[in-house]
Amino acid sequence: MPILNEPRLVVRKFLARPQHEGKGAIVRRSIGRFELKYFDPFLVLDEFSLTAPAGFPDHPHRGFETVTYMLQGAVTHEDFEGHKGTIQAGDLQWMTAGRGIVHSEMPASQGTQKGLQLWINLSSKHKMIEPKYQEMLSKDIAEAAKDGIKVRVIAGEALGTKSPIYTRTPTMYLDFTLKPGAHLEQPIPITWNAFVYILEGEGVFGNSNSLLVSSHHLLLLGNGDGLEVWNKGSKPLRFILVGGEPLGEPLAQFGPFVMNTQEEIDQTIEDFDNFANGFEKARHWRSEAAISLDF
Repeated sequence: MPILNEPRLVVRKFLARPQHEGKGAIVRRSIGRFELKYFDPFLVLDEFSLTAPAGFPDHPHRGFETVTYMLQGAVTHEDFEGHKGTIQAGDLQWMTAGRGIVHSEMPASQGTQKGLQLWINLSSKHKMIEPKYQEMLSKDIAEAAKDGIKVRVIAGEALGTKSPIYTRTPTMYLDFTLKPGAHLEQPIPITWNAFVYILEGEGVFGNSNSLLVSSHHLLLLGNGDGLEVWNKGSKPLRFILVGGEPLGEPLAQFGPFVMNTQEEIDQTIEDFDNFANGFEKARHWRSEAAISLDF
């Protein structure tokens, strides 16, 4: 029996090409670029690649959440509250910037560090909450497997397995690997926006007669109650499926500041420049990485 009544089809497809960001970092940006500024509630999706000393030195955020999921290597994170740690391959950091964070994200080891960073917008009622972290080691991320399908449940639920991550903006974030010949049917709440980003291999998405799509492509999904995927190739297919409840609110953005009105953006810039309203600790703080590398 099919699980889905109305499978979602792919309505837009983008190839995420490499570009420079931060200090010498390379990112493949799929959401948050010229053709797709915002996919409510998602602001940015970057597949990043860092080789020391390149990275993301001290920078602020306000009004949204950043979700960092490491694929290879490790990144050291430190912020002006004294929160510091290393995000290793397979680890997750779900950071709620809320009213304000200044932090740095820098390579923690030799070679190339690779990962995904997703920015999720917060509703107006949550934009000025206190910053918070949810962090999970790779070994603690919920996993399930069935019929040639493996999933790591970063947020939401799949194959009967739930993530403990709390999402203020209701969100699902699933890391799927399909063996050759596998077929997936994954429910998605019908009112949510959803997309796929392909990490490895190639697959058929939405309709069994669709063309194969390969790595580094973003697929925006249309209306429906879930997604069907087929791996018709000879190699494993790995992709993330992300969905979220649209906020339906006005968007005003200035780089790492995301609010609802231009007046709120102007106030945020003033707060940051004056070390006020959540940015007080930025006055005397520099990350150890910035000091050692003289950024």
